[in-house]
Amino acid sequence: MNTTAAQLSNFFKVRIPQLDSRVVVTVLRQLALPLLGMLAFLFLWSATAQNIDTSLGKFPGPSAVIEQFDALYSEHQRSREKERAFYQRQQERNAERVAADPAYQPKIRAYTGKETFIDQISTSLVTVMCGFLLAVVIAVPLGIAIGLSKSLNSAINPIVQIFKPVSPLAWLPLVTMVVSALYTSPEPLIAKSFLNSLITVTLCCLWPMVINTAVGVAGIDQDLVNVSKVLRLSALRHVRRIVLPASVPMIFTGMRLSLGVAWMVLIAAEMLAQNPGLGKFVWDEFQNGSSDSLARIMAAVLVIGFIGFLLDRGMLMLQRLVSWDKAVS
Repeated sequence: MNTTAAQLSNFFKVRIPQLDSRVVVTVLRQLALPLLGMLAFLFLWSATAQNIDTSLGKFPGPSAVIEQFDALYSEHQRSREKERAFYQRQQERNAERVAADPAYQPKIRAYTGKETFIDQISTSLVTVMCGFLLAVVIAVPLGIAIGLSKSLNSAINPIVQIFKPVSPLAWLPLVTMVVSALYTSPEPLIAKSFLNSLITVTLCCLWPMVINTAVGVAGIDQDLVNVSKVLRLSALRHVRRIVLPASVPMIFTGMRLSLGVAWMVLIAAEMLAQNPGLGKFVWDEFQNGSSDSLARIMAAVLVIGFIGFLLDRGMLMLQRLVSWDKAVS
């Protein structure tokens, strides 16, 4: 019994402290250090903001930005209440008209209130994802074709190298003019402003995806290509069974780069073209020039950054789900 007690005592004295030290180190790396960094950033932000005077007053600190988050959410709630009341009044009015005249065909007018901050977040997210998905549909097949064919690579590579350095915002005036010239429906199903932003996002997404996909496909291990030849796989089965699984890491690298750039470009495009979204919100607040404008702009900046982070993490999770390489970070 004494021997067993001594062994247990030694175990708790030696093993448990070792285990605790490893746990502490892990917690420090994963939680404490990032938290410390955030606290240091907030302290520097708060201290610096107090010493910056602008034409609209003091630069907003963290507390002022938090207040504006609450104000923006309250504005959204009031707008939704107004929207519900608007449709309820129409329904009551139409019910009275139908009761007085059964032949009357009731009509519901759309609510045209100002978009709130949350509405503009949704608009920007829908726009960037639609433009990104359209670019995926174009760029991934094109990149695969370029990677598989040296002749096609030689033909298209000069075009890619010429247009790759061009800022997507340089395309915005051209896109706007083309959409206005070709999309002339009196009752458009899709707003022209949405199409302008979508096409601009698509153009900025194309090149990183095309290049990374082509490089990934061209760099496939020759042994895998030989296996495909031995099995006499058709071209389509070769792409599906060999090319795509082997090049998924490079394809997703291009997609992650494209999505990050697309989010930045969209905000700038919305500011320049005054298309609905977070970019327009920032520009409107800048033009508004009220005492709360800087804090509201800073709140939008934080939201833009946080959404960009979530988009990248979401793409990373998707890559881990479909890729054989689970260690990607």
